[in-house]
Amino acid sequence: METFVWLAGLWVSALSSATLLPGNSEVVFAAALHFQPQLWPMAWLTVSIGNIMGGMITVWMGRALSTAPQLTRLQRYLTWAQRLGPASLLFSWVPVLGDALCALAGWLRWPQASVLLYLSLGKIARYGVIVWLLI
Repeated sequence: METFVWLAGLWVSALSSATLLPGNSEVVFAAALHFQPQLWPMAWLTVSIGNIMGGMITVWMGRALSTAPQLTRLQRYLTWAQRLGPASLLFSWVPVLGDALCALAGWLRWPQASVLLYLSLGKIARYGVIVWLLI
């Protein structure tokens, strides 16, 4: 039961951290690694999946906003972002900037497979660095 509680809390924190809600998933992940070091593989998987899911929620929110009539005029100001493309989502883990990148990916309707790939690589790598530093 204790393992489930740790992993569930970690998942909720990671999911909310990747949206506009506060979550501090790095702190929760570090605490999980400290108090339950034997769980590191499952914790890394859990935090990565939660954060990826939260990032994709933000992408889908940006996609939904892109069809709002009052916001479509802003799209012309975002054309510069099209040059960066989905690879910019390798930085989706960066606080505040990452949320904006995810929303922008949805707004610009980048291909979801590319978005998911780069978003996942960035987020998994970020938590991998934490594992490397703490284990």
